[in-house]
Amino acid sequence: MKRVLLTLTFCGLTLIVKSQNASVEQSTYGIQTGFLGIWVHNETKLSNSIALRSEIGLDSGIWGGDFYKGTGFLMTPVITLEPKLYYNLNKRLSKSRRIDGNSGNFISLKTSYHPDWFIISNKDNVRVISDISIIPTWGIRRNIGKHLTYETGIGIGYKYVFAKQAGFFENESEAALNLHLRIGYRF
Repeated sequence: MKRVLLTLTFCGLTLIVKSQNASVEQSTYGIQTGFLGIWVHNETKLSNSIALRSEIGLDSGIWGGDFYKGTGFLMTPVITLEPKLYYNLNKRLSKSRRIDGNSGNFISLKTSYHPDWFIISNKDNVRVISDISIIPTWGIRRNIGKHLTYETGIGIGYKYVFAKQAGFFENESEAALNLHLRIGYRF
């Protein structure tokens, strides 16, 4: 009887020890680049599954065609705050998959502001009108080795353009798309 009781106790303790809750990292820093830009970011833990991403970088744009002489390129600053809910960390952990560096699937509310501070361009007299966008986004983030990451996401949301600052009669609002594919380095 003692052996049966000891075996059941040992098995029960093993199950208790194994049932850990997965959690996002306390804080992680990195740099990412994609097709149209470069960004530096930090993700700070708010709860076991929620992290707040703060980001500053340069978004890029390309234009050209029949109405423009040549092809234009510009880079403009962007500031982003994005709460992310990583919803599959426990599932990834139970399948012995990595969750370090906040590797997992997420939904977020990406809020970005493009200020009219400066522009880097190959054309003269280019101006960007300030705007703010709020875009619900679904995405994934994965690690490649110890420091390399890739991230992709898609979402549709709202964009408000401060057109009065540029001399227009009214500010404008429109739909906005967030479609990104980024590769990065995690410090």
